[in-house]
Amino acid sequence: MTPLPGTSKVELDMPVAKIQIGQLWKNEKSGEVFLVTRVYSEALATMAVLRKSGAESEALIRVKVDRVPGGQNLPGYVPAQDD
Repeated sequence: MTPLPGTSKVELDMPVAKIQIGQLWKNEKSGEVFLVTRVYSEALATMAVLRKSGAESEALIRVKVDRVPGGQNLPGYVPAQDD
C-alpha cells in the first residue's frame, strides 16, 4: 500500500479504532512514551492532550487527531502497547 499524500506508511499501518484516555503512544523521533490525558472536540477537529509518562510536572502537549482508514491516529506517534 502506498501512503496518501501527507501521511507516512507508519500512520496507515498503526491506527487505533478510537483514541482514548489512558492509552500510551510513543514519539517516533525521540522514543519517549506519552499518556493520553484528554480527548476533546475543537471546532472541526479532535484534539488529544498528551503528558510524558512518569513526568507529571512537565508541560502537556496538544496533538490534532488524524482520521485514517481503519480508525484514528496521532501524527508523529505510534501506539506503545507493545513496549
